[in-house]
Amino acid sequence: MLAVVSATLLLSALLWFNYSAVLPTVSDRWGLSGLQAGVVYGAFQAGYLLGVVPFGALADRYTPRPVIAVGATVAAIGNLAFGAVADGFLVGTAFRFLSGVGMAAVYVPGMRFVSEWFDPSDRGMAMGVYVGTFSISSGLSFVLTSSIATSAGWRTGIVVTSLLALCAGPLVYLLGRDNPDRVSNDGGFDRSLLTDWSFLAGVGVYGAHNWELYGIRNWLPAFLVSTAAVGATAAPVATAGLLAGLVTVVGGAGNLAGGWLSDRIGHFRVIAVALACSGVGTIVLAGLTWESLAVLAAVVLGYGFVLTMDSAPTSTTITLVVDDDQLGTALSVQAFLGTLPGIVSPVLFGAALDAGGYALAMPTLGAGALLGVGGVYLFWAATGTRARAETNVDVAD
Repeated sequence: MLAVVSATLLLSALLWFNYSAVLPTVSDRWGLSGLQAGVVYGAFQAGYLLGVVPFGALADRYTPRPVIAVGATVAAIGNLAFGAVADGFLVGTAFRFLSGVGMAAVYVPGMRFVSEWFDPSDRGMAMGVYVGTFSISSGLSFVLTSSIATSAGWRTGIVVTSLLALCAGPLVYLLGRDNPDRVSNDGGFDRSLLTDWSFLAGVGVYGAHNWELYGIRNWLPAFLVSTAAVGATAAPVATAGLLAGLVTVVGGAGNLAGGWLSDRIGHFRVIAVALACSGVGTIVLAGLTWESLAVLAAVVLGYGFVLTMDSAPTSTTITLVVDDDQLGTALSVQAFLGTLPGIVSPVLFGAALDAGGYALAMPTLGAGALLGVGGVYLFWAATGTRARAETNVDVAD
């Protein structure tokens, strides 16, 4: 079942960043400013936020599998329309918004699905595999979309990845099955989540993670094109797309490593170290002159690894501090509140880019991650003795 739901996410997540892979071309063809380009990306996130809490509650009350299947199909159709018929800022924004709504029924219900099948002792590893699939798929999206766009145009790149994503719904519906011991919730939304400080602290840490993650993933190809190392290649856009894709794929290994380590040395240690390293890495990228492609590639690949290490441990810890019948709702509220920064940061990045270039824009992302390191302490303190025992974290952590 982990393989089925991860394969479903692998196909669906091709949609999340395929626009980012061709952002320089689309911006040029449509005459978008940096702010407008950020809004088109943010529309996907906005649609995701609109649907994530209702779909998470549905996964609690009924079963995640049909919710995931319908959502994956809607997401693919919306993105297919973006690639086939969108002709400017407004229409493109609308279709990306629709695709984001569909994606809300895939990612978080999938985490609920994984949590149902794995005990707390090895849930971190399982969640690392699932969340890591998202990173791998995002990387494949960059590589496939940019490669196809180079030879056949940006629309073809979007359409091909959307058609692959269209296979996700039938896959999970036909091959997946529900855990017979799952705990359902017929009582609706538990408002006590909004007063649970351990849960809210975890959401804050997740928000810091997403501030950096979604900002850099949207703008990384464009940043790489601007460097001397990539700009000197024969095909800068394709090179940037390939490198950004590899960075994101490496993030899958980072998720897996973070989940595995968190089961062994403590979730909070892994989260804090990962946020600190990625925050510093973002600032370093902006502060140096990149003339060697090999050096640039090595640095951004290492950065991509630590960028995602905190994601699986954060979500896993949240599943351990809420009741089992509220897993879908809790994870969806986490996604809703924690993804809000992911809408703002790409737009702020674009505005900072217009005002002062990448030297001003990149540190806006690193600062968010470094603030998240302080949030990890609050998360640890709020969980209390019970949560620390459940997550294999002792007082010294």
